[in-house]
Amino acid sequence: MALKDYELESEGKTTSTKKHLVYGIAGIAQLFGCSKPTAQRIKSSGEIDDAISQIGDIIVCDANYALDILRVSKKYRNTSLRKSKK
Repeated sequence: MALKDYELESEGKTTSTKKHLVYGIAGIAQLFGCSKPTAQRIKSSGEIDDAISQIGDIIVCDANYALDILRVSKKYRNTSLRKSKK
């Protein structure tokens, strides 16, 4: 896993943000704490496509964005969160 620094310019203000990037299926597996085959299924499902850039065999995933996507995805929510309160 690697951390990269990027500078964003917005309306004349320059701020420094850290973008957490992971590389490859192994990086995705480490990010989600799962096996490589499970990481491949998550990637292939299309759930985190917006967080992934792939050119040929090289896969780069924005870790923070991928976690945010799965955090709001109904498919990966904890079942206790899906229960409606009565």
